[in-house]
Amino acid sequence: MASSALDLLVLTFNCAKKIIDVPVFADHMHNAFKDNATGLPDLIALSLQEVAPMSYSFIGGYFLEPYLSAFEDAINEAAIRIEPPSSNTSPSVPKQGSKKPYTLVRSHNVGYTATLLLARDASTIRQVQQAEVGFGAADMGNKGAVGLRVLYDAGQGETELTFVATHLAAMEWNLPRRNANWAAIMRGLTFDDPEAVVERFRTEVGVPEEREEQGERTRLLHDEHDEQHLRLQRRIHDISVFKPSSHLFVAGDLNYRISTTSPPPNAGFPSLDSESENFYPKFIPLDQLTRERKAGRTMHGLQEAEVKFPPTYKYDVKADSGAKEEELEWSFAPHRWPSWTDRVLYLDVPAWVSGKNNEQKPAMDVLAYNAMPIVRFSDHRAVYLRVSVPLISPSELAPPLALEGSETAPDGFSADPRVKLPMEVDPEAWGRRAAARKKEAMAGWSMLLLGTKEGAAVLATVVLVGVGAYLWRRGF
Repeated sequence: MASSALDLLVLTFNCAKKIIDVPVFADHMHNAFKDNATGLPDLIALSLQEVAPMSYSFIGGYFLEPYLSAFEDAINEAAIRIEPPSSNTSPSVPKQGSKKPYTLVRSHNVGYTATLLLARDASTIRQVQQAEVGFGAADMGNKGAVGLRVLYDAGQGETELTFVATHLAAMEWNLPRRNANWAAIMRGLTFDDPEAVVERFRTEVGVPEEREEQGERTRLLHDEHDEQHLRLQRRIHDISVFKPSSHLFVAGDLNYRISTTSPPPNAGFPSLDSESENFYPKFIPLDQLTRERKAGRTMHGLQEAEVKFPPTYKYDVKADSGAKEEELEWSFAPHRWPSWTDRVLYLDVPAWVSGKNNEQKPAMDVLAYNAMPIVRFSDHRAVYLRVSVPLISPSELAPPLALEGSETAPDGFSADPRVKLPMEVDPEAWGRRAAARKKEAMAGWSMLLLGTKEGAAVLATVVLVGVGAYLWRRGF
């Protein structure tokens, strides 16, 4: 790995609302670390869906922590097998108090969807920002997206990174809704309050209140020929997922299928047998995500490494097999088309960035894009991307000012979302998300108290304490 590159691993996994089996997941992470690479990545970004039961996910905090910490434990257990600390007598188990290979820099969730960022050296990460959007019922996070944005600087050069973890609408027939979910991410997943950005800019340029009342704020937002409008649009662009000066990675259970209808009885499913007429690569041209992306209806501007792994969903594992993980008996669920629902995409290095001192133009160098083995605790396979990310500074990665917002930029430039946003940012996104968080907390506590044994115990305790206090005051 060149010193001018960041070694990054991005992984997505639908957890099926269960705590992972740490030793099993560590085994799979260990193999992922060794896949076409030497050593450990500098950063690991996780995108987790259905990370815990809904009540725990909506409440968060203490209730969610065991589900997230299991991933940190599994990653460090796997990393120690690759690079055991010199103080350890056993390469697989760290001693009490020994330093973990990876530090959890930040975790964040919106309902069912969570993201974790782990670093070999936490001091290389600065300026951590986070963002969230829900597109479930009432904008809540039973489906949604969460983002992290950081500045990485290990001494050889700095670069900015944006990670988006998401879970889009399910079911074969829900293709338009999946595209609409992505549109909601482009409009609502912002790393600052859009209304606050507009207000700060209005104050900065000195728009008085009386002119505000006469529509000056509207002019700032919509008069595309006004210089102040262009300056404001740059500020808005910078808080979007497509910040011009940042690399972008999108990972999740995107739920795109190979059909818009459920499979008929006795349908010919993708097979892992290379001699079969239904060998799984023959189904890849049916993949909705690739078709919709190339048609410009989703994942605007993003690229994907070649998919060479089998469908990642939906698996039925024989519950009573008692086999080791590598010998699990499984079959595809008969009521769902096997599909590549779990994916990792990225923005490639833009066309305006060139190599320095006659060096080759920098580019994303994909080391591995693969799926982990089947596990008994989920009906999805985890998918990971290992990539060498060139350390391009934010100022070099951003487009020249002459290109920003241009409708007549050279070929390959105007279609780049770092030049012009595919969709306007929603100025009310933060306000709606704040309201949705309150609904999530209420729903989470209601489900916990009324729908779980733990909640019933808490509720019974509260009732008994209340009755006891009442009787005590009455003198009984």
